[in-house]
Amino acid sequence: QVRLVESGGDSVQAGGSLRLSCAASGDTLSVYCMAWFRQVPGKEREGVAYISRTGGYIEYADSVKGRFTVSQNNARYTLSPMYLQMDNLKPEDTAMYYCAAARTCNKRDYNYWGQGTQVTVSS
Repeated sequence: QVRLVESGGDSVQAGGSLRLSCAASGDTLSVYCMAWFRQVPGKEREGVAYISRTGGYIEYADSVKGRFTVSQNNARYTLSPMYLQMDNLKPEDTAMYYCAAARTCNKRDYNYWGQGTQVTVSS
C-alpha cells in the first residue's frame, strides 16, 4: 500500500502562483510513476502532469503546458515529495487537485490516490 498526502492548495487571484506538494509513504519502492490530476464537480477527472521515478518521462496536459512544472528529486531507494509549481493561474484551473501513484506509467494504472487539495482561482 502507498499513502499519498497532498498540500498547498489555496485561493489565489488570476495570474498568481501556487506550489502543490505530495508526500508518499508505505511501499514506495513499488512506485514508478506519479501524477497530478484535477477534477471539477460534474466533469471528468483530468490528468495534469506525469513524472517517472527517474524523471526521464514528464508529460503535461495541453491546458497547462508552459504554466505548470512537475518535479521530484528522488534518490535511488527514496521516493521524494512530488511538486507541482503552478504559475500564471487562470480561473479555469480551479479544481480539486489529486496526487496519484502507479507501478507503471500507463495512465490507466494509477491506483493510489491522495485525498485532494483545493485550488481556487478568482478573476
